[in-house]
Amino acid sequence: MKLVKNIQSTAKKVLQEEAEAIQKIIDKIDSDFESCVNHLLNSRGRFVITGIGKSAIIAQKIVATLNSTGTPALFMHAADAIHGDLGMIQYGDTVMCISKSGDTPEIKVLVPLIKRTGVKLIAMVSNPQSYLGKNADFILHALAEREADLLNLAPTTSTTVALALGDALAVCLLECRGFSSTDFAKYHPGGALGKKLYLKVSDIYPNHELPIVQYNTSIKDAIVEISSKRLGATAVVNADGTLAGIITDGDVRRMLNKYEVLTGLEAKDIMTANPKTIEPDAYATEALQVMQEKNITSLVVLENQKPIGFVHLHDLLKEGLV
Repeated sequence: MKLVKNIQSTAKKVLQEEAEAIQKIIDKIDSDFESCVNHLLNSRGRFVITGIGKSAIIAQKIVATLNSTGTPALFMHAADAIHGDLGMIQYGDTVMCISKSGDTPEIKVLVPLIKRTGVKLIAMVSNPQSYLGKNADFILHALAEREADLLNLAPTTSTTVALALGDALAVCLLECRGFSSTDFAKYHPGGALGKKLYLKVSDIYPNHELPIVQYNTSIKDAIVEISSKRLGATAVVNADGTLAGIITDGDVRRMLNKYEVLTGLEAKDIMTANPKTIEPDAYATEALQVMQEKNITSLVVLENQKPIGFVHLHDLLKEGLV
């Protein structure tokens, strides 16, 4: 028979305990942590991270975070290391071993083998006085006094603390390297995140024909231009090709309300002068920001004061930026 428990209470208790554990390790960030970061910044070798069991899974996540933020890293499973994978460690590398106790049989076998290669060893460990801690060159104190389950057995709090400490390490390295959004885009070219970082207006506007009319074009021809190019607007240019204004579907509707007789009307009579524009080298996110702030759906792409294209809100929707 299953015990009846307060599920919400249990869930909140777990989150509270893990949050408190993370709070406690804030005070464990010390000069050793800073020395570890400086060592990694000055190292010309790779950063190899190892662990066993759940610690191995945390190690893989930290490796992924480091690789995506400018610090090359490799994962080495502790069990596989003593069966041949130790050969991946090269002179000049740095190895970080993640272990809650720091005293497991696998760790006691692995640590001497790592030290024998002559590389620096970082211990991410709850007990600095453990075998791992005493043999490490740097200690990242991932204090976890107890796990979140009733039996104090399942890796919960300890893995959360290690994960958070790994994030702190990665962000410190990121900021010290001056890692920029442009750098980030190089490592994240796919999906909406990548597009927000690298997609430019010049990547979008060539997908459309340019709707354009002269300032003295008849209203009839201007409406035909708007309809044929299917962007809901047309640029209006002066005799020298510079932008004079824009006519949108909204301008056409306002014209019908304002004028009873349309004969003789020209583009310049109903256009919106000085419309919002954007340069081709601007990021697509900048275009989106202008549209949202001004509550409009399209922008004229301008180069040397001359319209060369349009970017429409639908383009940004299609690219997943909205």
